[in-house]
Amino acid sequence: MISIIIPFYNEVESLPILIDRLVLECKKIGKEYEIILVDDGSCDAGVSKLKIKSEKFKVLKHKKRLGKGEALSTGIKNSSGDILVFMDADLQNDPADLPSLLAKINGGYDFVNGVRIGRHENSPILSLYSSLAEKFLRIFARSPYKDINCGFKAFKRSVIKDFPFYSNNFRFFPLYVYYNGFKVTETEVKDNPRQFGKSKFGAGKLMAGILDTLTAFFLYKFAERPLYFFGGVGAVLFLTGFLVSFVLTIERLFFGVMLSTRPLLWLGILLIIIGIQIIMTGIIGELIVYLNQISKIKDQRRN
Repeated sequence: MISIIIPFYNEVESLPILIDRLVLECKKIGKEYEIILVDDGSCDAGVSKLKIKSEKFKVLKHKKRLGKGEALSTGIKNSSGDILVFMDADLQNDPADLPSLLAKINGGYDFVNGVRIGRHENSPILSLYSSLAEKFLRIFARSPYKDINCGFKAFKRSVIKDFPFYSNNFRFFPLYVYYNGFKVTETEVKDNPRQFGKSKFGAGKLMAGILDTLTAFFLYKFAERPLYFFGGVGAVLFLTGFLVSFVLTIERLFFGVMLSTRPLLWLGILLIIIGIQIIMTGIIGELIVYLNQISKIKDQRRN
């Protein structure tokens, strides 16, 4: 059974065309399927105009816009397939590429990420962000993906067991799958130009995307060892402040330089204090991780 989850917001023109194409492809595949449409608080008449009567469709609606992460979570909770597919509703993902994703799953992979070819970015800024984010994650987070932000994905239900979808963290769901040892791969998919409406990716989401990238880097790199991150940053600041203070002390003791005219003294003290605080933050993080692991062990023993 294949569950195709499509979150959408104000896609009244695109949805009927997408559904017709998608149903045609699903019939060609010849497997049981369901299509789950999640309306994330649309203010147009998208759902009412669909007029869907087939049992293969589920139409779910949020009372207000909660974000794509929550919409995907709603779709997953109401799905029953062994294989799940994420797909965007703006017609940029082509249903004709669905068989190639499923072929990879049938070939033994747990997760298949789409790689858009002939990408139609909405702006040079978005294109630059996507390129830099992917390079950053590949270099610093060991990401195996060429196009982690592609919305077209297929995966086995087993890979989402412990992943909480919320806010914008769905962008880094592929990293979670990879870091948890599942077999992942990518396949090329078409990226059609948007035919109707406007892109939901604006300046605000650009900044959110940058922050999300940094969050993903920290969570998947240092979530289990926070002292490695905070200790490293804190140590650099502490040693820099110590070195500045040491040089000023030498100048005062042996060369008679008055420290009252040296603002660097305050900078050195500030760096030492901040460095110690950041290191202590890492130690507190380690304590939280340790206590959480102890709690899990106790729960397992009780069960």
